[in-house]
Amino acid sequence: MKRVTFLTFLFLALVALGTANAQVINIMTTPPGSSTHSSGSAIGKLIIEKTGMNATVQPQAVRNFGVVDSGLAVFSLATAGDLVLATLGAEEYADQGPRPHLRLAATLMPMRTALHVRKDSDMRSIPDLKGKRVGYGFKSQKAIARSVTAMLANGGLTYDDVKKVPAPNVASSARDFGTGKSDVLFFALGSARVMEVAAKVGGLRVLPLDNSPEAIARLQEINPAAYIEVVEPAPGLEGVFEPIKVAHMDTLLYTHDRVSDDVIYKVVKAIYENKPDLVASFAAFKPFEPERIATPLKGIDYHPGAIKFYKEVGLWPPKK
Repeated sequence: MKRVTFLTFLFLALVALGTANAQVINIMTTPPGSSTHSSGSAIGKLIIEKTGMNATVQPQAVRNFGVVDSGLAVFSLATAGDLVLATLGAEEYADQGPRPHLRLAATLMPMRTALHVRKDSDMRSIPDLKGKRVGYGFKSQKAIARSVTAMLANGGLTYDDVKKVPAPNVASSARDFGTGKSDVLFFALGSARVMEVAAKVGGLRVLPLDNSPEAIARLQEINPAAYIEVVEPAPGLEGVFEPIKVAHMDTLLYTHDRVSDDVIYKVVKAIYENKPDLVASFAAFKPFEPERIATPLKGIDYHPGAIKFYKEVGLWPPKK
């Protein structure tokens, strides 16, 4: 087991032991500044305010599905494609084996991700990245590597067409972009880190995706869970100056099968009934559609506590 994985398990085990009697709901996220951390923080705040339970957010440098599968964390968040592969132990997760205890709790808002360049750059489309410096590797965040590869493919490029800038994770890649070591920034639209980098470099511009059938096929061959939608300019969406086509993937709140039905029931009920509170905490929740909260996903089951609530509000069984 890698040292960072061992330390993550040890830390969360100690937290679990120390908070068992206090009934704290721990939510594992990626580092501060990321969309996942902001989303997890908003959900944690909602749990505290609406359910009578306590919650804490535990940012980790490495996304480790095994921490939730083993029961050392109650919740975490991931995009649809990444969660399915991790649950099945497929493709880049094949060496880790299946995660049989993972369960879905809720389908949240789409995560809208994009490749950003400096506002004064002459790059206007993804094909313009040919020969440019692009973050590469993302060994501790394999979903990022898949997403960037898929976006390059959408523009007819591969990593052989660009200059690779090794980065262990998306936060490191963002630092490289901010210091001028790379030419493109991959990040979720409107994330705190995007705003920080934009202020540092004098503004950003989002590169649009190609929504022709051929380009969509190239995107989804690598990242089947991704789809393309138009995003309108809005406050907080740095680099979006006109309606623009960007990649979307559903963000999922997941848990494990040993969490009590009552806990999951209360949490998904709070999420379903309190979208305004989530938006107030993190504006990226604006596209969240409560009626889609029970969207099925092939390869992973919903937790019984979630199904109980979804039946009560007429969302289960899911409509096609």
